[in-house]
Amino acid sequence: MAGRRGSATVAAAVLCLLAVALHCEVAQAAIYVVGGRGGWTFNLSGWPKGKNFKAGDVLVFNYQKGAHNVVVVNKAGYNGCSTTPRNAKVYTSGKDRIRLVKGLNNFICTLPGHCASGMKIQVSAS
Repeated sequence: MAGRRGSATVAAAVLCLLAVALHCEVAQAAIYVVGGRGGWTFNLSGWPKGKNFKAGDVLVFNYQKGAHNVVVVNKAGYNGCSTTPRNAKVYTSGKDRIRLVKGLNNFICTLPGHCASGMKIQVSAS
């Protein structure tokens, strides 16, 4: 009987440590709403300025579904407002959550004229 209690205590302690470790992992990531209250819209290229992004942080793109999209592109896609690479990930939910990777993260809207009108951002994550 004492052996079972000891095993249960060890199992409970391991579960508690696992819960704490998972909580710490989640707590480290920051969440940023792109564009603030205005959401994902035009002329946002300056929005990342002054923010300290880290790999693992989450960007939330809020917009009216169907009115815009969010496409993860490379630098050439960002500069040319094109879906480069061709297999670029496209988000269309209107409440998109994208986790940043280390380095440069580029996002555009590919609806006609939107990217050219400033609906694009570059975010550098350390």
